[in-house]
Parts: sequence; structure tokens; C-alpha cells
Amino acid sequence: MKNGKIFLICFILVVLTLLLYLFKNFLLVMIIAILMAVATSNLHLRFLNLTKGRKFLATCMTTACIVALFFAPFVYAMIEFARVLKNFDINTITHTLDYIKNYEFSLPESLNFLEPKIKEFLANIDLNTLSKQSLSYASNFTKSGAKFLIDMVLICVFYFFANLYGTELVIYIKSIVPIEKKELEDVLSEVSNVMAVVLYSMVIVAIFQGALFAIITAVFGYNGFLMGAIFSISSLIPAIGGALIYIPISLYEFAMSNQKAAFWIFGYSVLVISFFADTLIKPLIIKWINEKLVKTPTNINEFLIFLAMIAGISSFGFWGIILGPAILTFFISTIRLYVILKDKNLI
Repeated sequence: MKNGKIFLICFILVVLTLLLYLFKNFLLVMIIAILMAVATSNLHLRFLNLTKGRKFLATCMTTACIVALFFAPFVYAMIEFARVLKNFDINTITHTLDYIKNYEFSLPESLNFLEPKIKEFLANIDLNTLSKQSLSYASNFTKSGAKFLIDMVLICVFYFFANLYGTELVIYIKSIVPIEKKELEDVLSEVSNVMAVVLYSMVIVAIFQGALFAIITAVFGYNGFLMGAIFSISSLIPAIGGALIYIPISLYEFAMSNQKAAFWIFGYSVLVISFFADTLIKPLIIKWINEKLVKTPTNINEFLIFLAMIAGISSFGFWGIILGPAILTFFISTIRLYVILKDKNLI
């Protein structure tokens, strides 16, 4: 009997390995789709109640909602940005950098000691290298953009099926995992709550900051909707996200002798968006989500989630924003589960 169990375990592991190899090119998008389905399970439940248990209709509504809020702005921004890059004149970058490099300025007397260092830094800027790097980034963007769009389509498809069959899959997992139902539900609940807080706060804050940036750029003649969408996407990158957009635009306006526009865009972005929206409003939004949109408020430190997002981006690229917190939550939940089982002398 013991040999039979060993054989069965080995056979299952071999089959599982073959299955993972079969779907190896889709594992990342499948995992992201499943995590997003877990994060939005309470939203799906509300649509189920709204449609009186019609699972297919509720799944369609949940998927449409996520596509409209999360994926549609990505697609629009990428298509419009690629269109701009196609007709973009590289001389614009050269002129901007050359203007900044050769700009004559003077600092207040109390800051005179910084002036030589700044001028030395500007004098060492290699315009040819920066121009080539800009072209390289533009080329990489167009190449990776197509793959990114394909990944988004696949995520939407897997997300749909994860919602459609998710309940049955969870019930089946609970039936085969040799852990008490309550402990397993606690782990799944904690992961779901953390993912919900991360995803909802990420989307709501990004939309809010994008709307604020759209207002200031529209005032100075830019396509406000496009600028807002691009800023929303960049703001998802922790710590430096928004600066990737408002600093180049401010420098461009400054090089075009539009000092008023440059200072307004830069000052507004730093004070209103980076300080007011990101520092003051964002914690309130997270608190509201924690209290109103999740079943049980999460008690994982926000700083750890922030570090997990940065680590996730460095390891998995953009989708690490979702994968990083999920892996961290699974680890912490597993440790807690181990402590509970150990206290009960079950291990």
C-alpha cells in the first residue's frame, strides 16, 4: 500500500510537471488573471446578487467593468502614444536637452556653492548618447507594446473563466487539501482582502491622479484625456511614476520658452498630485476601501506591500505590481497557518 502511494505521488508530480510545461507560455497571464479574480471576488458577488444568480451574465458584467476601468485606458494610451512616436521628431529632444544644457542661470546667494556643480553636471551631458537612448526606448516600446496588448487580451479571457468557474474550483481545492476548512478559508480570505485593497486602491488613485494631471495639461493645450491616461499608467509605478511624465513635459515647455507653463505644470504636479493626492488623499482612499469594499480589513503593513510592489516590478516587470503583494501575502498567511497548526499539534 505504501509503495502504491509513493507511485501515485510520483505519477501526479510527473503529470503536473507536463501540465506546467504545456502551459508555460501562459502561466504568468493565468496567475495574474486568477489573482485579479480573487481581488474582485466581492465585486463579482455583487453582480451575482444583482443578476439573481445568473452566473454567465454576472461574469460578463464583472469582466466588462474591469476592462473599462483597468485595461481600456492602457490600450487607448498605448495606441495614441505609438501614434505620437511614429510622427515624433527626434530633434525636439535634442533641442530641449541643448537648451537646458546651455541655459544661463544664477542661484540665490545662499545657494551659490551649488552653482558650479550644477553647471559641471549640465556640461557633461552627452546629447548624442541621450538621443540614441531615447530612440532605443521608443523602439523597445513599440516592440513590447504588441506583446503587452496580447497579454492583456489573454488576461481578460482567463479572468472571465476564473470568475465563471472560480467557485467550483475553490470548493474542489478545499476538498482535496489536507487542512481544516476554517484555516484554509482564513488564508484565502487574507489573500483576497490584500489583493482587493491593492487592486482597488491602485485603480482609484491612478484614475484620480490622472484626472488631476489631465486638468493642468488641458489648460496649456495638450490632449487632456491622453495625458491623463498616460499619467494614470505611469503613476502605478511606485515612488517615481508620475515624475516620468511631468518632468519631461515641464522641461519641454521650459525649452520652448514657455516658462509659465513649465512652472505651473511642475509645481501643480509636485504640490497637488504628488503631495496632496498621493500623500494625503491616497491613505484615506485605502482606509475607505479597507472598511467598505473588503469583507475583513487587512492587517498587513502597508510599507511591506509597497516594498513587495517594487520587488515585483524588478522581478516580473509591470505585472509585478500584482504578483509582488500576492506572493508576500501567501508567505505571511502560510507562516500564520503553520503557527496555528503547530499550536493545535497537527504538525
